Amino acid sequence: MTATPVIDVHAHILTEEMMRLMRNEAPSIGPRLSEVDAEGGVLKVADIVQRPFPRGGWDVDKRLADLDFAGIDLQVLSNCPQTFLYEQDPSLTAALSAVQNEAIADLVAKHPTRFLGIGTVALQAPERAADELRRAVVKLRLGGIQIGSHVEGKNLDDPALEPVWATAAELDAFILVHPQKTAAGERTKDFYLKNLIGNPLETTIAAASLVFSGVLERYPNLKICFVHGGGFLPFQTGRMIHGWKERPECRKFIKESPEVSIRRLYFDTLTHYGPALRYLTDTFGSDHILLGSDYPFDMGTLECARQVREAGLREADRDAILGGTAASFFGVREGAKARAIA
Repeated sequence: MTATPVIDVHAHILTEEMMRLMRNEAPSIGPRLSEVDAEGGVLKVADIVQRPFPRGGWDVDKRLADLDFAGIDLQVLSNCPQTFLYEQDPSLTAALSAVQNEAIADLVAKHPTRFLGIGTVALQAPERAADELRRAVVKLRLGGIQIGSHVEGKNLDDPALEPVWATAAELDAFILVHPQKTAAGERTKDFYLKNLIGNPLETTIAAASLVFSGVLERYPNLKICFVHGGGFLPFQTGRMIHGWKERPECRKFIKESPEVSIRRLYFDTLTHYGPALRYLTDTFGSDHILLGSDYPFDMGTLECARQVREAGLREADRDAILGGTAASFFGVREGAKARAIA
């Protein structure tokens, strides 16, 4: 048992109260549940339909029971990616982001021994997004924000996003990057490839864009975590390095090898594969790997902490991944009570 609590940094929430408040702001696009049963329901946000939306996504009691089963002490709550809403009017997205951020902060306040939180912002309006990031961290006491992998087709290297990176660096805020509206949609309709391949591909594009645009050179201390094990990028680092050596366009904005910036990134554990987790740890260091469950969605797992414990890692590496690094990011004191896995 580690002295530091087990901390899950990749988990989404959209309670019924959050849905109600969002519908008050935007009746036509606010989240709605239908076909609800004991296991879950169908979630609709604007034109996006999530089927299934497991009950733990909105039912806090169910979530807490699942956390106990998983042996997770603290969960970092973030918005569901279906509510990024970057295609909407910026004022509307900003209002809906504020509603979610305040609701997440309220849940953290009500359950301080179980929840931490990060916010969401209207990334299509970067100055406004930077202001909401500041409010989320300074006023609401959230740890940072979750952002999507692109803004309606504009990659994260868009120069307009500079205020967001500058503010995050100033505040020492945590940024979780999550895929949304995946690339190659027409070619990934079958076999659930939209998620199996599309999500890691989205993550890879987002990470590579940040690396080659020089964002990590300008802000070397940014805490940016890419979910789903970083997509394909960590496993193609050698290819990125080779390309930088051979191709002038890869050197347009970065002076150092891309390996330097890649090593500044953080990745969650959600690989579903022990050898992949060992590769991430061996290659990038346990201090750059964070536990992630992707709760409550079907490609997540409540076995995440067990998988880390069973991956054959050294004790110090295992403890850093399970919560040590996240505890330092979110100001969690060591010695807090940890729960045993059922």
